[in-house]
Amino acid sequence: MSSHVAPGDRVMSGLDRRAELREFLRSRRARLRPEDVDLPSYGRRRVPGLRREELAQLAGVSYAYYARLEQGYGETMSAEVLDAVARALRLDGEERDHLVRLAQPERLGATPAVPPPPRLRPTVQQLLDTIGVPAYVVSRRLDVLGWNRLAAAVFGDWGRLPPEERNMARLIFLSPEARDRFAHPDRVAMRVAGVVRMNAGKSPGDSYLASLIDELSQKSEEFRRLWARHEVSCGSTGETVRMRHPLVGEFDLVHEPLALPGGAPMRLTTYHAEPGSASEEALRMLASWEMEPER
Repeated sequence: MSSHVAPGDRVMSGLDRRAELREFLRSRRARLRPEDVDLPSYGRRRVPGLRREELAQLAGVSYAYYARLEQGYGETMSAEVLDAVARALRLDGEERDHLVRLAQPERLGATPAVPPPPRLRPTVQQLLDTIGVPAYVVSRRLDVLGWNRLAAAVFGDWGRLPPEERNMARLIFLSPEARDRFAHPDRVAMRVAGVVRMNAGKSPGDSYLASLIDELSQKSEEFRRLWARHEVSCGSTGETVRMRHPLVGEFDLVHEPLALPGGAPMRLTTYHAEPGSASEEALRMLASWEMEPER
């Protein structure tokens, strides 16, 4: 591991599931204060958040039982106990699924570690070319496998990049030019880091994804900081993203990710503007910009 990685920001070469479970639970416990959950607060606290015994009390389990879970041993826990801990920690749906996958991966299933296809099926690329909004397909590792002309107009011409650099996480964390296409790149970076962690939890043995995490941890202080927060995201549907373009300025697009069936895990992502809006007009202007990207 690179010397640039701080001790508290350890990153895996392959997901250490038990260590990840320990750190995730501690990070969720640290964000809760006694007053948040109607518990009295006694004495000074060496670390922020609830103590283990307080969390165990909230979940209705013994301290020893919860401590074993936070030590990374979730295999013997019942579904009821995990649900009770999730409620006590006030986890949302994505965080709860992440907890269950780390504690008992067989319950939700782990995706096998398979490399993404080097090229899309021709029919998928044909679909991209006929969609009238910016659209692209990414692998679980967030490699950009295919895109259409409007996506290139909005996000930049990925065809000019070497294939190994066509990755959404690499672009957000390592490319100032790519970041400049977003009016709020910090928000996008947070969401992308959450997607990477969610995907790593789904497939802890994926060396392809682990290599990306290692690279970003070595090269990006921002990624190390966000990774240490243990946020998870599956890429929320219906989210509005404000774009920034050198020709048309700022405009809003609605982000919609859709899973593609069959073979290696892939996701089709589309962006559309609200009908009749100034953003729709900006997108229409970009659509008239003649630019056929290389593939």
